[in-house]
Amino acid sequence: MNFDAYARTAVDLVNADMDELAGLQAVFADDQAWMRDEVGEKDLAVFRRAKRRLREVFEYGTSGRDIDAVNELNSLLEAFPVQPRISGHDASDWHMHVTSRGSSVSAEYLAGAVWGLSVWLCEYGSARFGICADERCRNVYLDTSSNNCRRFCSERCATRSHVAAHRARKRAVLTG
Repeated sequence: MNFDAYARTAVDLVNADMDELAGLQAVFADDQAWMRDEVGEKDLAVFRRAKRRLREVFEYGTSGRDIDAVNELNSLLEAFPVQPRISGHDASDWHMHVTSRGSSVSAEYLAGAVWGLSVWLCEYGSARFGICADERCRNVYLDTSSNNCRRFCSERCATRSHVAAHRARKRAVLTG
C-alpha cells in the first residue's frame, strides 16, 4: 500500500473547493474515475464535514497540539474504518484497498485519506503537517523537505509571497 498517496488524498480533499458537486468530483484522480462517476449531491455533506475535521488535524499539527491531532484522527478512524481487501485482475496485479467491495464513495475515499494521514503522523510526526504561509492561500500540505522547513504549499505561493514582501520593503524604503 502506498500510504503517502493515501495521505495526499487527505490534502487534496482539504484543499478542494466544494461549493458545488463539480469541485468534489475534481478531487478524484483518473484511477478513481468510478468515484467521480458515482459521487452525488447527497455525498457533499459527508465530504464537507470530513474536510473541516481534516483541516483541524492540520491546524493541530502546525500548532504543536499533537494530542489533539491524534484524538481527531482516532475519531475519524472510527467514523471511516479501514476494512482491507486484496484487489486486482490477475496474479500480477494484486494490490490492497482500504475498504470492502461495495462501500460508498465517501467510505472508501475517506477511509483511505484518514488512514494515510494517520500513518503519516505516526511515521513523521504532526510537525510535518503544514498550512501555507501565504495568507491568500491557506492550503494544507505535507512537508517532505529534508529539514522540515517548508512554509508554502507550492512554489507559486512561495514566489508570490516573496515578491510581495520584496515590494513592501522597497515601498518602505521609498516612503521612509
